[in-house]
Amino acid sequence: MNAVVSVARAVLGALPSPVPRRQRRLTGRAARVDTIPYALPVSSEESAVLMAAFPISLAAARAALPGDELHPVSLGFGKGVLVVTVVDYRATDIGRYIEYSLAIACTHGPRPAPPLLPMALQRTLRVGQYVVDLPVSTEVSVKGGKGIWGMPKHRARLDFVEGERTVSAQYDDEDGRLGAYVEIERPSPTGLPLRMAAANYCAWRGMLWRSTIYIDAVGDVAVGPGARARLVLGDAPGVAPLRDLGIGRRPLFTAYLPAARGVLDDHYEAWFLTAPTLADADAATAAGRFGGPLESVVGLGRGEQWPPAPDRSRPGVEAEAPDRAQQEAVDAP
Repeated sequence: MNAVVSVARAVLGALPSPVPRRQRRLTGRAARVDTIPYALPVSSEESAVLMAAFPISLAAARAALPGDELHPVSLGFGKGVLVVTVVDYRATDIGRYIEYSLAIACTHGPRPAPPLLPMALQRTLRVGQYVVDLPVSTEVSVKGGKGIWGMPKHRARLDFVEGERTVSAQYDDEDGRLGAYVEIERPSPTGLPLRMAAANYCAWRGMLWRSTIYIDAVGDVAVGPGARARLVLGDAPGVAPLRDLGIGRRPLFTAYLPAARGVLDDHYEAWFLTAPTLADADAATAAGRFGGPLESVVGLGRGEQWPPAPDRSRPGVEAEAPDRAQQEAVDAP
């Protein structure tokens, strides 16, 4: 195993930075977009990240995706992939905040890709993830993420807890209802250099939005039987579409990146979401499948205050955590 990790480390370390030349050329320039000031490129420093992927029903994932140009990534045997990514953004242009992404791995194009092929042809098949729910800690993150990049952000009560044996994060909505709790056992140290581009597909204003983030980090990764994690869903409205996905208990992989650097590309794309008839499009909009309206960001300010921390005392969360006594919750700034 050590030999495999050494080879993987050497191969990954030889990969070039995924950040496009244009983003590098913008270094040192400034922008003010929708009243928010940015130093280009739009970046984050020293962010802690936990990731966990779980198998889900491919048919249920297909039904959860909007329009007809997104297709769930297939693992074969009727299985798709749910990706949970929580980032503790510690240094950004808009201050510190946590972002809690719950997403379905997908491709974009006229037809689905064969099982596993997206892993080898990520750029050709426009591989990414469709973001089902994306709570964040602050109002300004909602204003920028949704108003500029079309992400389905909303403010919620979040935490990010790094323990000696586990890393965990909880999401309660602002009314105190549990959204999700994810916990991973910290993978054995692998020190893998991770330089990658990740595409987010999001529904908003009746359109499908595609944005890209570039990540540069050294992280620990566990795959298959070596990966241990658990995901608990609550009754917050934002996670309702996830409860029908048939999420498997055993993770496909887990990852912990203690100090990642990210660049969010200022270029993004959008397409109309379509349906067979206008009545079908109206129904999808009314059900929230085509995203919220423009009015959802009108009047938002640039507040950086966090809501109260989520409640970790509820059954199924606190009681089952293996080493909570050694962990300290992140205090909101």
